[in-house]
Amino acid sequence: MLFWVIAAVLTLGASLAVLLPLAGGARGRDSQNAHDLEVYRDQLGEIEGDLERGLIQAAEAEQARAEIGRRIIRLGSHEAAADASVAVSKTVRVFSVVAVLAVPLLSWGIYARLGSPDVPPQPLAERLAKNPAESSVDELVARAEAHLVKNPSDGRGWDVLAPIYLRIGRFADAVTAYRNAIRLEGATAARQIGLGEAMVNGAGGVVSAEAQSVFEAALKLEADNPKANFYLALALSQEGRKEEAIATLQKVQATLPADSPWRRAVEQALASLDGNPAPSAGGPSQEDMAAASSLSEEQRGAMIETMVASLDEKLKQNPRDTEGWMRLIRSYVVLGKTDEARAALRRGITVFGADSPEAKQFTAFAGTLGLTATE
Repeated sequence: MLFWVIAAVLTLGASLAVLLPLAGGARGRDSQNAHDLEVYRDQLGEIEGDLERGLIQAAEAEQARAEIGRRIIRLGSHEAAADASVAVSKTVRVFSVVAVLAVPLLSWGIYARLGSPDVPPQPLAERLAKNPAESSVDELVARAEAHLVKNPSDGRGWDVLAPIYLRIGRFADAVTAYRNAIRLEGATAARQIGLGEAMVNGAGGVVSAEAQSVFEAALKLEADNPKANFYLALALSQEGRKEEAIATLQKVQATLPADSPWRRAVEQALASLDGNPAPSAGGPSQEDMAAASSLSEEQRGAMIETMVASLDEKLKQNPRDTEGWMRLIRSYVVLGKTDEARAALRRGITVFGADSPEAKQFTAFAGTLGLTATE
């Protein structure tokens, strides 16, 4: 109710500020004309009095009366012109008044229908003070950011916020947060790897020299960390050092437990590097490979083209096939169709979402082939 009272007072004040000048213009003009006519009448009376007392001659009195008469005539012509302009401007004033009154009425009507006047205020401070279990991710991030603005030396706060930034795809912010956490809390393998991963994702899957140094620093703290070794192998592959990349991946594979989430990514990376990819849905079987070896180069190329097209079509019908997407990307690269390979990479990322584990796996896998989604 208070909202509507305040809105009504403000609307009334704004309307009066426009309406009063429109209504007062004609009244002011009429008052000025009446005053001038009264002055001229007084002057005529004074001339008659001076003539009777002999202060002026009859000829002088006649000239003075004639001058005042001309002024009265001019005033009359001005009034006639003013009346004409008033007749013209009256319509304008009417439309102006209607417009001034229509604006608040229409605004109130639209707001009452589309707005939410009854929703209680939700200031940022109150939203940030909510129970974390009842808050959205955006609200939690905003709460952490507000805290760190006031307490930029809170290393623990940066340490908590950095992986959240990485998960939601704010890679540049994740790099800043990891750097602050390392500076304030000290370097750990997890923080170094998180920093490196944020750099790689921010660069579209390219492992830069700076990111390599970060992963190498992580290995000094945890020598057998599979993620750091995987990204370093990816860097070697992107530099064309294929044998070193394979050796690094084989070393990682030998130390991984059977249930490690990194085992599948390492196997796929090795398959793409050594030229013997593991079979996947829609890909050629061992029998297909044997049959292809007996064909001519032209026939073999046509057979591969057909199988790749078949795989592409199956992925359109069943897009949730992770291995199928990696197989398709590699097949296009082998055929020299880099544009189609990049398109397949982007399609696969779109299916699972840019922040999904599958999308990161696709990006890392494509990187081993010298391919990035941002090219």
